[in-house]
Amino acid sequence: MDIFETIRIRRSVRDYKSDPIPEEKLRKVLDVMRQAPSAGNRQPWKFIIVKDAKIRQEMVVTCGAQPFLSQAPVVVVACGIEKVAWHGVGGNRSASAVDIDVSIALTYLTLAATAEGLGTCWISAFNEACFKRLLKVPEEAKIVSVTPLGYPASPDLLHPIKENARKSFNEVFCDNVYSYKDETI
Repeated sequence: MDIFETIRIRRSVRDYKSDPIPEEKLRKVLDVMRQAPSAGNRQPWKFIIVKDAKIRQEMVVTCGAQPFLSQAPVVVVACGIEKVAWHGVGGNRSASAVDIDVSIALTYLTLAATAEGLGTCWISAFNEACFKRLLKVPEEAKIVSVTPLGYPASPDLLHPIKENARKSFNEVFCDNVYSYKDETI
């Protein structure tokens, strides 16, 4: 599957089979995060790969996470390390690229997973303090996002999106300068 087809069929999957992911396939899709670009090549990240069913269940029960986190055989918790990240985003010397860098790496994972027939779901609504306690994440690290990783419960969960579900090309792109054309504010 080429990259354009992968992007076209990637979906947020919220229903998973409990089937384990073969170790070779798991390492293949996880390794793309390590290869992702980061500002100044700082690589300000650490990824917690949660395979333990008891911990995944605790994420749901104790921390109030979405129930489908416990369905997938793997949960990836993407952490950013602020002090390692490059600072200077937008000319602001105190603005860090940590969220951007970790998000790029996690996007690589979502695409690699899709190409391998696996599902993911980008989750930003979670109880960070609870997750940090449960997963022993140190104070200097922040959890940027979480995604389950596993086989979709149904193969039709990975499919092309309906064209009208996205804004038109002209609504998204501007020539040379920012334009409000075709935009409701």
